[in-house]
Amino acid sequence: MDVGAAGFGRLLPGLRDRVRSAAFLGLDMEFTGLYSAVPQNNQPSLFDSPAERYLKVRQSVQRFTVTQLGLAIFSKENSNKYVVHSYNFFLFPSTLGVTDVEFTLSASSIQFLSHYGFDFNKFLKDGIPYMNELQEESLSQRLSEGSWRVCSAVDRDVMKKAIDEVTRWIVAAEEGETMILKDLSGSHMLEVQLVLRQALQNVWTQPLEDSGVVVKKVSPQQRRLLENSSYDYCRKELILMSARGFTNLFQILVKAKKPLVGHNMFMDLCHLHDKFYKPLPERYEEFKRNIHNLFPVLIDTKTVTKSIWKNYQFPRVSTLLEVYEVLCSSNLNPTDPTGPVIALASGCSRYAEKKSPHEAGYDAFLCGSVLLKSAHLLLRRVTNDTVEADPSFSQYLTALAEYLNKVNFIRGGASSINFSGEDVPSQHPPLLVVRVRGWPQMNERQIYQELKALCRFDVRRLSENQFILLSNKFKHVRLVLRNYKHHPHLQISVYRHWRHSPRVNCLLQVSGIVALWSLLAFVLGGPPCCSS
Repeated sequence: MDVGAAGFGRLLPGLRDRVRSAAFLGLDMEFTGLYSAVPQNNQPSLFDSPAERYLKVRQSVQRFTVTQLGLAIFSKENSNKYVVHSYNFFLFPSTLGVTDVEFTLSASSIQFLSHYGFDFNKFLKDGIPYMNELQEESLSQRLSEGSWRVCSAVDRDVMKKAIDEVTRWIVAAEEGETMILKDLSGSHMLEVQLVLRQALQNVWTQPLEDSGVVVKKVSPQQRRLLENSSYDYCRKELILMSARGFTNLFQILVKAKKPLVGHNMFMDLCHLHDKFYKPLPERYEEFKRNIHNLFPVLIDTKTVTKSIWKNYQFPRVSTLLEVYEVLCSSNLNPTDPTGPVIALASGCSRYAEKKSPHEAGYDAFLCGSVLLKSAHLLLRRVTNDTVEADPSFSQYLTALAEYLNKVNFIRGGASSINFSGEDVPSQHPPLLVVRVRGWPQMNERQIYQELKALCRFDVRRLSENQFILLSNKFKHVRLVLRNYKHHPHLQISVYRHWRHSPRVNCLLQVSGIVALWSLLAFVLGGPPCCSS
């Protein structure tokens, strides 16, 4: 179900009830970009520790924004049946009285979204506003001081048109007479009322359900009576609720503390923190603590499926949709009367009829479905295929215990990020060292290009003529050692810290010099003289 700003407010109470009664939640997000090209070394690397990767992602999250957020609410019914309400929320940063938000577009990401049918008009014209706590504090202060302003140029044009209409009408209008301003969107309805009330002391405004605002001419005494009464739709708390937009639902999710399921969800969690909670902190450990406090139970289906494929006839697949299709196949998951039944609710049935990869609502549905099917396989293994007729979701969580809060870490120095403990280090093949001879002024890019035709390595400079190579495939290490054994310009060997580290070499050189001076001092000084 697609949801924009126009219909979000009406859906929010029902969403609150569904989240409260859910077994768990599936999540997916789409962005205007992934990794920023500025600075140049911001791309992910196998050399990255989790803390180093976090700093790279933090820089990117600050530059890009969320275009779409998918939320799949899985509710358990009788006989191990899960009914899914899947929502596709279009988002756009709030422009109500906050500092104008800037964000970057990555050409490749926009092309990717376009290829999969993303509705950019919906994103730009009907995106649900949102703000984090810092932005809300700023808006609240400005409202109290009466210093808020309209940021959007489009909004300013709408405001000017509304003020012109009302000022022309009010000259001849009598007290008690009304007029209607039509064709206003949800955010414009609020902004028009605030602007009119600020500019004209003898008007009162009230919203209409059909995208309009009623303007009434009143006396100053009536105006004072109506202000801040229960009839005032522009009370500060209501303005803040409107400006928060999607953040209201985020706060519902945080309060519900339901298990949150994603696929390669590290970037999603960074954007959740930055866009709806607080700007990302500088310290990686603080980010981990914050996320764990917000969402105590995280499940990354990439972490789960990456681990269990070895124990089953599970082909190596790359996309979330391919994982889902494999788990639905009769070979891997034969008809099992105890298995979970997943049914899409009536308003979301198009996902049952048509595949919609990389649409956030559809991918959120896939995340939850992959989780249930994977959990059932694990439960069958734990119980030796004697699963009871109606296993509870808590039994599935028990079967998934070793994967809880471990979010997949793509190509780096850890296999997963553990939000409730120590990160799990990766088991990489050994480091290689390249010594360059006869090719002056070689750099990392040139070394990478030289090896690319044979195999892929991440490259990092060690010294003026030495480079470190790191791969995530043992066969690549064996291949390059064999093929470059007699290369005239590149001498490649296994990296030994005591032998190749510049620091160790420097220390050995200094130790050698000290030892030599000590020896010389002893020889030249001779044995001590004895007095007669």
